[in-house]
Amino acid sequence: MWECQHEATSTATPAHIYSLWADVNTWPQWNQDLIQAELYGPFAVNSHIMMKTSDDTIELRLSDVQENERFVDEVELDGLLIRTTHQLQVVSAGLTHIIYHMQITGEGAEQLGPQIGPAITSDFPDTIAALIRYAER
Repeated sequence: MWECQHEATSTATPAHIYSLWADVNTWPQWNQDLIQAELYGPFAVNSHIMMKTSDDTIELRLSDVQENERFVDEVELDGLLIRTTHQLQVVSAGLTHIIYHMQITGEGAEQLGPQIGPAITSDFPDTIAALIRYAER
């Protein structure tokens, strides 16, 4: 297994941040890496999200959705399961902790995870910072 986590704190409420996550079609407004994002179905377990970047198109499946708390997306790639948890935690009155946690599991994850994981997660700090700026404006 390979893992990576990035986190930051915001003054935006969990409900507000979650509403931005659930509005998938607007992700490119705060995530500069995305050209397009589309949600197929409701923002709920087993719905799919298509994300288009300048380099690639990725289809994710929502595997866990807990309103105002978290969502988990998954993609299978060459026998690997790439799972990203987007978590919200209230740390004190007026502060929300945002955590992006990726796990890569499956056959070969010990070797391939360190090769592909950093490329996938390298934008997490910038993406979280952009989400916070957008949510707090």
